[in-house]
Amino acid sequence: MAGSRFECEIAPPIEVFALTAAYNDDTHPNKVNLGVGAYRTDEGRPWVLPVVRTVESQMAADQTLNHEYLGIQGIPDFRQAATKLAIGEDSSALVQQRVDSVQCVGGTGAVRAGADFLSQKCKYKIAYISTPTWGNHTMVLQAAGFTEIRNYRYWEQERRCIDFEGMMEDLQNAPENAVIILHGCAHNPTGMDCTHKQWEEIAEVIKDRKLFPFIDFAYQGFSSGDLDKDAWVVRYFVNNNFETLIAQSFSKNFGLYNERVGNLIVVAATDDAVTRTMSQLKLIIRKLWSNPPNHGGRIVATVLNNPALMKDWKENVKTMGDRILLMRKLLFEKLKALGTPGTWDHVCKQTGMFSFTGLNACQAKELITKYHIYLLKNGRINMCGLTTKNIDYVANAIYDVVMNVKDDPKL
Repeated sequence: MAGSRFECEIAPPIEVFALTAAYNDDTHPNKVNLGVGAYRTDEGRPWVLPVVRTVESQMAADQTLNHEYLGIQGIPDFRQAATKLAIGEDSSALVQQRVDSVQCVGGTGAVRAGADFLSQKCKYKIAYISTPTWGNHTMVLQAAGFTEIRNYRYWEQERRCIDFEGMMEDLQNAPENAVIILHGCAHNPTGMDCTHKQWEEIAEVIKDRKLFPFIDFAYQGFSSGDLDKDAWVVRYFVNNNFETLIAQSFSKNFGLYNERVGNLIVVAATDDAVTRTMSQLKLIIRKLWSNPPNHGGRIVATVLNNPALMKDWKENVKTMGDRILLMRKLLFEKLKALGTPGTWDHVCKQTGMFSFTGLNACQAKELITKYHIYLLKNGRINMCGLTTKNIDYVANAIYDVVMNVKDDPKL
């Protein structure tokens, strides 16, 4: 048989998707998926938000809708409403017309389009990401042309908290024009967010060192349950006249995971700078996906521009947030009741969908092989994967691996 032109190596599996595939193939009756980054009900099922069902029914009956291409920037009603949701309706940036946005293919697409612009047009080549960070940040930044990806300290494993001193030291040592990837709220994967005072100090260093803040904003509403409260960091930077990019996602807070609904917000010093930036972003997007999908963006636009639907959506977000808080409380209480060694306060202090448990790679592996509980090897778990029916099983399994499985320095 003749050789193939496609002479390439087998790529390593993408951990989170490999975990889901392994979970789906597992026939164990007590299997638990704590790896997937999606909301689940207390029955362990995906949840289509009731407000989304309502809007989809309306759309299906609307004979005026069609399947024509959208413009490169996407749906105007979506972009405008999404931007206001992030930076605030009363933002001076809106009044001064120094903000605009482009609809993107999910939050990932927003990060990629923004990174492409910063690398190709601003000629920025050094980016800083937190240790740890979302697993896709490095690959997206590299694909966009950043030649050096550096880390700033964030999580301190020993104390199960933010290493703020280390973070500040790393940012103070960053070179001018380095792009700093910041998590707007509900840091992924740790779930630990800086205080307002700490954010003020971070912003001061970014300003003094002439760094560029690029805010990944994927979990608005998932941190506190309050959309405005969760936007504090974004609005602080905007209201203090920082030029910034904000990568916005509606996968989590609308449950529109497979609809890929994102928005890249550009906040510049002048209206002219915004106009020039948007002209370049249109060319970048033409090469990436040309124009965005309609369905999910139309749903979000309809909800955000209708007060009654907006009220319903906020209640849906609160339902998800309340369940996550309950699971945090129950897991903490059960681990404490079992006498699990170590501190577990961080489970309740963390916010958002994820908890960075502090479990090491060996313990994570044991949970998968012995108990069929699937989680990332860095110890991150999705709190939505816990239910009132499986939480005792999970807590007992964690107790066992903490007691009997030690770390392996080779892993």
